[in-house]
Amino acid sequence: MKISFRFRPTPTSEATRLKRRRSLVLASVGIALLPLAWRGASCGHDFDFHLESWMEVVRQWHQGVLYPHWVASANYGAGEPRFVFYPPLSWMLGAFLGAILPWTWTPLTLTLIALLAMSASFFRMAREWIPEDNAALAACLYVLNPYILFVAYERTAYGELLAGVWMPLLVLYSLRKAPALPQLALVIAALWLTNAPGAVMGCYTLALIVLWTALAERRWSFIARATGAVTLGLSLSAFYLVPAVYEQRWVEITRAIAHGMRIEDSFLFEHTGEAFHDQVLHTASWIAVTLLAFTAIAAILSVRNRQGAPRPESETWGTTGPESHTSALIAAAVLIACLLLPFSDPLWRHAPELKFLQFPWRWLLVLSLIAAFLAGTALRGEARTRRAILLRALAILLLACAMSGLAWRSFWQPCDDEDNIRAQIATFNDTGFEGTDEYTASPADNGDILQHLPQVRVLREPDADQADSSIAENPEWRPNPSDAETAQIHIQRWNVEHISATIDSATPGFAVLRLMDYPAWRVQINGRPAARPRRDDGLMTIPIATGTSRIDVQYTATPDVWIGRAISLLAILILLAYFRTPAASRPLQQLS
Repeated sequence: MKISFRFRPTPTSEATRLKRRRSLVLASVGIALLPLAWRGASCGHDFDFHLESWMEVVRQWHQGVLYPHWVASANYGAGEPRFVFYPPLSWMLGAFLGAILPWTWTPLTLTLIALLAMSASFFRMAREWIPEDNAALAACLYVLNPYILFVAYERTAYGELLAGVWMPLLVLYSLRKAPALPQLALVIAALWLTNAPGAVMGCYTLALIVLWTALAERRWSFIARATGAVTLGLSLSAFYLVPAVYEQRWVEITRAIAHGMRIEDSFLFEHTGEAFHDQVLHTASWIAVTLLAFTAIAAILSVRNRQGAPRPESETWGTTGPESHTSALIAAAVLIACLLLPFSDPLWRHAPELKFLQFPWRWLLVLSLIAAFLAGTALRGEARTRRAILLRALAILLLACAMSGLAWRSFWQPCDDEDNIRAQIATFNDTGFEGTDEYTASPADNGDILQHLPQVRVLREPDADQADSSIAENPEWRPNPSDAETAQIHIQRWNVEHISATIDSATPGFAVLRLMDYPAWRVQINGRPAARPRRDDGLMTIPIATGTSRIDVQYTATPDVWIGRAISLLAILILLAYFRTPAASRPLQQLS
């Protein structure tokens, strides 16, 4: 009786262990975020882009636009279709937080949510194959590794950070033996709706580990599940994906992989001669070397630990041990190591969508997960004594302090007078921001757009009054008195996705709006579709006749948008039908 009672935890002891695990994770995340809490927001590489997006979404919510497409503050008020192409979950979350919190608190809160969600999803994955205490320690390693803090502090790439929430669940639902097709589909959809580079890496990782495990265990149901989940997951996210893919022909999307943003420019320790690029690459390269070394050591220890060890039968560890899963993740780590080196360039060039990752070291997001999981499997059993528990907790807390110090000294980016949050709020409400090159409507040069343009001006020629970006990009606009005398302009409405104006002109001319032209705009003049001559700066130009011209411009859902919505709706109905069907009657139940 004593032996049986000793090894069967009471409800109180299990509750204590759960509280201990949660406290360790919370303490680790809290320590890692001390620099943000103490020094304020880090104005990293993508900080301006995300803050501007969040503020833009809040403004459009106030105007009644629930799902925005257009960023009016970009290109100094002329706008760009950023939200068509950038996945919605990160800017929706940032906007929600900014709507209920001060903007100065939003970056810290979003980062806190991301790290806590990452640790929770990793723990949910790791506990399937390793003891829960070890899974909690590995979850701490996942959020404390240098690449995650590099993303959070120096890059402030919030979309990529949130993609780290879904990666562990991708591994869990692709490799577990219990049916998980709808769960895996939801994770794939969430990845695509969070971060496109993360989703590309996730799909390639899924293909590799599923194929490896299926061959190792001779269970082809893994492949069937993954195939069905990818199909359903892409369909669920089709409302975003179909327009994002189809409308690339309407923008300068290839400018995202211009010089300095190409794969060949960012292999480990490459040099391009551009100081900022090379400095970032140098930091990322040393992080990669550190993670690769840690992964190799953890893999060796994990394999040694598993050799000859009995397969656990406890319910906590799931239905199988992690041997084949561990080998699949080791294989993925080896492939990632190869992708960081120049000899992998042909693969980058020919594999679909892989070149749009821009930086090979983005694969460190997946490597971080693999390293943490292998470290968890390398631990020999759970800590049973109070001393062992304290030593493990102390080691994690010391690591958290070390990583917090690294983030404080090396990753946290100071804000200058133009980057701080208050200055960006003022710029957002005044002139607007510089545009994003890859979202510039094609064919146009957003460097030709003048700053401080009036909302509408009337010109004698459609291509008059333009800048030349080869001389100076986005110079200040200077009014031409002769143009101002020819027309009277009355603006009835100037919302982000709906503009109405009346022009009384004594002579024929061209109304040039401070608005980037784009095929999704429906333009009418006096109730009829209007011709739209092209300008080098891409601004909307509408011919007007003598007399009164009533102009109405609305952002509309193009056919590709309706197709995407229809596919997503169908996928949702299929998913609901699946969950409403009794488990015994579900089709392909054994393959899911």
